Amino acid sequence: MKIAIPTRNEKIDGHFGHCEYYTIFELDNNKNVVSQQRYDSPAGCGCKSNIIPQLANLGVTVMLAGNMGDGAIINLNSAGISVVRGCSGDVTGVLQSWLTGNVKDSGIGCREPHSCNH
Repeated sequence: MKIAIPTRNEKIDGHFGHCEYYTIFELDNNKNVVSQQRYDSPAGCGCKSNIIPQLANLGVTVMLAGNMGDGAIINLNSAGISVVRGCSGDVTGVLQSWLTGNVKDSGIGCREPHSCNH
């Protein structure tokens, strides 16, 4: 299993399409972290890029994110990536909390337009 976390300064970025990079954790069948890698975000707005198929091609099946719009959620789900919104803080800490069942999707997405100049 691979989990992607939109990251800025080792913390979860508030919006998946504006992150500096993605931290990708690979887990074994016992949910132990076996590897961690940095995957740089495309230049410009990730919301309008091809990052979703790239993450899917890497084998990502879960994204732990701060927030994103409905279009991004639909596209991630269509690519086989489930989304957990409402995450914040240190990426490793959030991953560990999710693994123990303490992080659930907030059910709240971005509703207002935002620029891609972040």
